[in-house]
Amino acid sequence: MSVFLLVHGACHSGRCWQRVVPLLESAGHQVYAPSLTGYGDKAHLLGPEVGLHTHVADVIELIKDKDLTDVVLVGHSYAGLVISSAANQIPDRIAHLVYLDAMVPEDGETAIEVQPMSQRLIDLAASSGSGWRIPPLPELPSPFGLFGVTDPTDIAWLRTMLSDQPVRCLQQPVRLDNPVVNTIPRTHIHCVGATPEGITRRPVPSIQPNGSASQVWELPSGHDCMITMPAELSELLLELGR
Repeated sequence: MSVFLLVHGACHSGRCWQRVVPLLESAGHQVYAPSLTGYGDKAHLLGPEVGLHTHVADVIELIKDKDLTDVVLVGHSYAGLVISSAANQIPDRIAHLVYLDAMVPEDGETAIEVQPMSQRLIDLAASSGSGWRIPPLPELPSPFGLFGVTDPTDIAWLRTMLSDQPVRCLQQPVRLDNPVVNTIPRTHIHCVGATPEGITRRPVPSIQPNGSASQVWELPSGHDCMITMPAELSELLLELGR
């Protein structure tokens, strides 16, 4: 049995994993899909003080409170930053890092360095009434949809879980200065469906930080593959749990 901890991306909540969790559990695994501070059941905690470091603390607190070990830590999108910093602090509890169509940072980087269009979002928030709230990206014409989701029913469901993101999530730096974190195996899962203009993805080096060959898998899906291709995503994750 493996322990999967699924961390949602910006503006989403833990509910976005609703179609994946039962598939992993039915295979005998333990699965957690929490909402980070400011989202889902913690939406009332959203405020300008919430940032990347808040979300890293959320993940670490859950792992320690549940006394989880050998965790397969999955980060979607923005949460690539979250899982990186969390693993840096508690590498002994992490068995595998999975970057699911995610930002993949180096030590000291913010979202701005990893995904340059983040600066545009920060600028939009600065010119808004609040100065700190970044609204979810708008729905685009097909084939882009809403975070890569194009089915009208799925879009309506996705909208029920979206919230604004505080700018500090994109401004605070990742910490990857613990050499032990480099020993943790990594897998990258790329969603290779239609990608909106301005969204970039860093090439994955051929060698992982631990010295082994990089593992990169692809799904023919838009960004939110946990909604559009939950069975296929689950199959890939189960490969890591075997």
